Amino acid sequence: MTGQLSILGCGFVADLYMRSLAAMPGLAVAQVHDHDPDRLARFCAHWGLRAEPALDRFLAQAPAGGVVLNLTNPGAHYALNRAVLEAGHHIYCEKPLALTLAEAEDLHQLAAARGLLLASAPCSVLGETAQTLGHALRHGIAGTPRAIYAELDDGFVPQAAYDRWHSESGAPWPWEDEFRVGCTLEHAGYYLTWLISWFGSVRTVVAASAEVLPDKGGLGPTAPDLSVAVLFFDHGPVTRLTCSIAAPHDHGISIVGDAGVLRCKAAWDNAAPVRFARRFTLRRRLMEHPLPRRLRLPQPTHPKVKRWGAAAMNFMLGPAEMLEALRDNRPCRLSADFALHLTEVTLAIQNAGETGGAQRMTTRCAPMEPMPWAM
Repeated sequence: MTGQLSILGCGFVADLYMRSLAAMPGLAVAQVHDHDPDRLARFCAHWGLRAEPALDRFLAQAPAGGVVLNLTNPGAHYALNRAVLEAGHHIYCEKPLALTLAEAEDLHQLAAARGLLLASAPCSVLGETAQTLGHALRHGIAGTPRAIYAELDDGFVPQAAYDRWHSESGAPWPWEDEFRVGCTLEHAGYYLTWLISWFGSVRTVVAASAEVLPDKGGLGPTAPDLSVAVLFFDHGPVTRLTCSIAAPHDHGISIVGDAGVLRCKAAWDNAAPVRFARRFTLRRRLMEHPLPRRLRLPQPTHPKVKRWGAAAMNFMLGPAEMLEALRDNRPCRLSADFALHLTEVTLAIQNAGETGGAQRMTTRCAPMEPMPWAM
């Protein structure tokens, strides 16, 4: 495929997009903008890209029919997403799409009015592991799914050497933003996108969130660093989702069905194994098979990216899906409805606090069309 991309913001995550770009033939970056001239120069020199120091010229020069990648800090997402849409360009935004539901709804309405695509990361939902689990669910490998447990715990991050984490071009890990925005807004989407893609809309969120690690990085009170949510779907099993930067590292998901359990242990790896353990009785004892069967899709699926840091994800699967949808004149799997619903559910979990209780969702979206290699 072919497609022109413009990169807005060249901090830590931008290097992960560039690593992924190398695996995607036909994609090219036309220009890059960042409000920090030193960081812009360093990033563009490292990757051999053209810098555009002025935001107005960046927006004016973005290739028609291309996609702008908004990789800026979360606090700037809404204003810059709006500026890109007003300039007439399709936008793919790093998570979160916006910091409030009202802002996300405004972007959704503006994109619809302008006839533009609006999509939000993460795009691992388009990856082989998520698609393998989706295929197994559609084909009833584990029988009817009855409950799902999903974990996004990252270890006791405040005691990590995060001030020494740097990207390939030298950008520091944005620890202040990470602590102020919170692990739920930053990470819940890695499993929420999978779940919403399989089952469609979440009807009700019952959640609690809290800051259990105060004064992270000397910042004083910040966002919740632990959240637990129970999700009730319009058409899907009850799901428990946990996010934290306190509990021991665990990125596993277990889908409990009538016939057994589907499992994956790594949300941040596009090629993480998916296994099925059938349930049976042995001498009156109920158990799962001790040697679960690995499930595989026919190859090839999509270009893979080698592990760097904590992840082995192709960050360009989302922008590529947008460009392919534009080329083929078809609906984009990463739709504006999908991005808006993801944002509402994530914010409901993040902001639940101690007394949030049951929250009815106001937005809706349909399940996602599987990738053609995962039918």
